[in-house]
Amino acid sequence: MIHSTLKVSIVAAETQFIDSSEQTRSQEKLAIFLAFIAGYLDATGFLKWKVYVSFISGNSTQLGIALSSGKLNILISSLSVIGCFVFGIYAGTCISLWRESKIQTLPFYIVSGILIVYTMASNYYTINNGLSIPIILFSTGVMNTIVTTVGDQKINTDFVTGTLNSLARNTAMLSLSRNKNSRKFYKLNALRLLLLWIGFLLGASVVPLMLPLLKNWTLILPAALLNICALLLLITDFNLKNKSYAEEK
Repeated sequence: MIHSTLKVSIVAAETQFIDSSEQTRSQEKLAIFLAFIAGYLDATGFLKWKVYVSFISGNSTQLGIALSSGKLNILISSLSVIGCFVFGIYAGTCISLWRESKIQTLPFYIVSGILIVYTMASNYYTINNGLSIPIILFSTGVMNTIVTTVGDQKINTDFVTGTLNSLARNTAMLSLSRNKNSRKFYKLNALRLLLLWIGFLLGASVVPLMLPLLKNWTLILPAALLNICALLLLITDFNLKNKSYAEEK
C-alpha cells in the first residue's frame, strides 16, 4: 500500500515536471511569436502615422515636454495615446483573469478581430489618425497581457527597453555567478530574452517590405498570425492534457 502510494506520488511529480517543462517551451515560442507581431505593429505605426504604438516611454516624454511648452495638440494626442495603451492593458488583464475558467484564446481573437475590422473599414472609408492610432494602441495593450512570464522570467513582448534591461541583468549575473545551477538559470533566461528581442526586431524589419505590397491590408498579416498563435496554443494544451492523462494511466 505504501509502495503503491509512493509510486503514484512519483508519477504525479514527474507528470507535473513534464507539463511544466513543455508549458515553458510553449510560452517561449508564443512569446517570440508575439514579439514579432509587436515589432510589426510598432513599425507599421511609425511608418504610417509617425507614432510608436508600443514605445510608451517616448510618448510620456512628449507629454512631459508638452506640459511645459503649452502645445495643446501634442498634449491631447500624447494623453490619448497613453490612455488607449493603458486601457488596452487593463482590458487584457481583466480578460486574462476571467479566461482562467473560460476561453484561453479569447485575447488572440479580440486583437485579431479588431485588426481585421479596422482593415476592412479602412478599405471603404477614410479613417483619420485620431482614430487609427488609438485603435492600434489599444490592440497592442491587450496583446501585451497574453504572455507575461516564461518560466520564472517576467517579460513584456512589446517593451524592448525592459527586455534589453533584463537581458543585460541576467548576462551580468551569469558572468559573476560561480554556482552551476545559477549559471544555467541565468544563461537560459538571457537566451530567452535575446530571442524575444530578435523576434521584435525581425517583426519590425518585415514592415518596410510588406507595406508597399499590402498597402491598406498591412494589418491582415498580424491578424492572421494571432489566429495561428491561438491554434498552436489550443494544440499544445490538448497534447499536454493527453500526456498527463496517459501518465496517470
